[in-house]
Amino acid sequence: MSTNLTQWDIVKVRINSNDRDEHPAVLISPPEVCADEKKPRLNVLYGTTKRPGFVPQEHEVPLNGADGLEHMTLFSCAHLYTIDRAKISAHLGSVTHERRRQIGRKIIATYRLPM
Repeated sequence: MSTNLTQWDIVKVRINSNDRDEHPAVLISPPEVCADEKKPRLNVLYGTTKRPGFVPQEHEVPLNGADGLEHMTLFSCAHLYTIDRAKISAHLGSVTHERRRQIGRKIIATYRLPM
């Protein structure tokens, strides 16, 4: 399922081999890396589904149906994961433009990167 991937796609993958289920992940690798099937490793933000009313922490961005997800899912911008492209099992959607900006700002703020 690794064909035609682009930055900001939301995919389903099992990041930790001991996890029971797969979770949504946002591809944040540069577009040229996502598009090159010869590049086996991709960087992602990992998502966790939360119940309604859950308040996101300062380093988290919520995504939902507008982004192609069935439930509100929080993506932590405090941890960047590297996954094997071959482990992606499904394409779920794509992050909206406004939320892309939110994620970018959260990564910069969380890591205290200079602007």
